[in-house]
Amino acid sequence: MSASASGATASPEGGDDSPLRRAIGPKLLVLFVIGDILGTGIYATTGKVAGKVGGALWLPFVIGFVVALLTAASYVELVGKYPKAAGAALYTQKAFKVPFLTFIVAFMVMCSGLSSASAAARAFSGDYLGEFTDVLPPTLVAILFILALAALALRGVSESVKTNVVLTLVEVTGLLVILAIGAWAVLSGDGEPSRLGEFQAEGASHALITSVLGATALGFFAFVGFEDSVNMAEETKDPVRTFPRAIFIGVAVTGTIYVLVALVSSLLVDYRVLEDSTGPLLEVVKAGGLDFPPKLFALIALFAVTNSALINIMMASRLCYGMANERILPRALGRVLPRRRTPVVGIVFVTLLAIGLVSTGEIAGLGDTTAFLLLCVFAVVNVAVLVLRHDRVGHEHFRTPTALPVLGAITCLVLASPLSDRPADVYIRAGVLLAVGVGLWGLNKLVMKARHEA
Repeated sequence: MSASASGATASPEGGDDSPLRRAIGPKLLVLFVIGDILGTGIYATTGKVAGKVGGALWLPFVIGFVVALLTAASYVELVGKYPKAAGAALYTQKAFKVPFLTFIVAFMVMCSGLSSASAAARAFSGDYLGEFTDVLPPTLVAILFILALAALALRGVSESVKTNVVLTLVEVTGLLVILAIGAWAVLSGDGEPSRLGEFQAEGASHALITSVLGATALGFFAFVGFEDSVNMAEETKDPVRTFPRAIFIGVAVTGTIYVLVALVSSLLVDYRVLEDSTGPLLEVVKAGGLDFPPKLFALIALFAVTNSALINIMMASRLCYGMANERILPRALGRVLPRRRTPVVGIVFVTLLAIGLVSTGEIAGLGDTTAFLLLCVFAVVNVAVLVLRHDRVGHEHFRTPTALPVLGAITCLVLASPLSDRPADVYIRAGVLLAVGVGLWGLNKLVMKARHEA
């Protein structure tokens, strides 16, 4: 991979023209990327992935790791080329100059955050919480969980970010516990290595391929998050140089942890047990040779899924606020709470959508919806890299080999397609979310037209 020699001097885009404070250095950015990726995906959907593929649970995570790296390479080139805080929507607009397509991409990103937060809410209300109490119905707990996060988001960004730092450290600790249990099992000769090569699908090869694709499509949910980091471009020191290293290290570290956790899970627990649990890693702790308190791990897992949900509620509400300020969505969605300076209407709007999602979906379906929406966005981003190759900028930046975005676009489209054996309700759920967005977009157009004519 090479740097583009399209210019010898730094352009304003690579300089200090941003009104935001550049406070994020290389190490902090790496930690941000890792913290953004780790979370609900591995804590909640490991069992559902196992149910699709069988004991070879590690394989979908390896494939997902490769697909994530391909798309990460495209994001790295684009954020180096256009170091602005707008992400996929910015790249789509620059490449295709179709405002409606740009809106759809931005709304898909927002909805992916909501479906991710909803999956986290479902995970929170499942077996992890069941270690402490099962008095309240899971759906009610999930709704109350979303409302609590909305209240925190309304309180202020400072409180939310501080909470995020603490919860990130906690969720990393939980995964390290799983890896320690796995290391102990290997050294003690425990576990069942033969399970690592078992596939649920038997018979025809197409059934095996379909099951692996379906498991990979769902497992990809665990890798989403790195794309959020490009929105920090204007608050990062020397983003053109900092982002390539940070994103690649972040994806590599999390991908390695995921594959190792998948290996440990399959080694110690039968895939059918994992499939039936909404807290699959808790089953690993209980089956491990180390005497680690299940309740303590359940508490760690609850913190981990809370972190993922909080990040996504914040991201979705800010995207909604930004689109309202750009007059893409109705201006009312951009209203701010006077004292707290938080986007109150945006937070209420995304909270209502999230409540609708947790009331009608389970962990696997909501996680798969998140993955589907972002796979569609990633396909557009991979194509945008190729389209924008003709757009020269006045500074050097990372340039990914052409083959990588081509492979990235193809793999994303395959995993987003019906070839991945995705349930129909995932497409319906995504369609309903997009219909809500298109309806608001159309309403906003009519209001703006009426005002202009008046």
